[in-house]
Amino acid sequence: MKKINLLIVTGMSGAGKSVVLNSLEDVGYHCIDNFPPKLLPKLTDLIMGTSEHDVNLAVVIDLRSLDFDSIDEMLYFLQDSHFVNVHVLYLDADDATLVKRYKETRRTHPLSRDTNLLDGIHTERELLKPILDISDFKIDTTGVAAKDLKQQIITKYGNIDNDYFSVTFMSFGFKHGTPIDTDIMFDVRFLPNPFYIESMRPQTGLDESVYEYVMSFEETTTFLAKLIDLLQFLIPKYKAEGKSQVIIGIGCTGGQHRSVAIAEYLSHAFENDYKTNATHRDIHRAHKK
Repeated sequence: MKKINLLIVTGMSGAGKSVVLNSLEDVGYHCIDNFPPKLLPKLTDLIMGTSEHDVNLAVVIDLRSLDFDSIDEMLYFLQDSHFVNVHVLYLDADDATLVKRYKETRRTHPLSRDTNLLDGIHTERELLKPILDISDFKIDTTGVAAKDLKQQIITKYGNIDNDYFSVTFMSFGFKHGTPIDTDIMFDVRFLPNPFYIESMRPQTGLDESVYEYVMSFEETTTFLAKLIDLLQFLIPKYKAEGKSQVIIGIGCTGGQHRSVAIAEYLSHAFENDYKTNATHRDIHRAHKK
């Protein structure tokens, strides 16, 4: 029977709930922020009526949520359900850390509008104590960087270590402008250009003849060996920083021949280590008038 794995994320304001929610989304959870507790039964009923598979659902419920006081009642109701596995994750940090984070972001604590920040934090801590007492998991984010908190969540709630992380190799043509969403770019315009071979001009790097032509040169094989060695070093570094995706740009003149072939090669070269794909931004417009 299909089930809903419901994770309620709660805790102190400024303790990292947004980081947690974004991290859970990266590992495949459906995420909702600032959700009214009284609507949880209706939400789970709706999901059960429309989904054909198990669903991982994360909901942030805190003092901003309407009818927050009803959360314990809704939890007891859901715990009796046969199709909902519900857990509560409570995020906390010491007062000094929370004050520092609010000072850095210049945001207003939800309970400090009519008092000072520290009093608002103390009031919130008292109001949340009943939820803290019934929570299944607790994370103290004092002294924890956002990237490290993200890695904790991915490790705890990701099914397979590499499921959340992907590497995209994007081919493009410099004459159409450089892409704005790449993390790193490589220029392959030094490779022999199939454009100057009349039979290959209308083709692309996805065609076997073009692909084999690009790969037939010693400078191509030497370049790919050095590039793969570099990327084997770099990609784990990007992942360790908490990124969920790395986009590597491969550029040639028009984005039709050389960059396409190289992007395809690299996607296959790393497919056993990461979830990879090759995209070709300019392949269909390279020769459009």
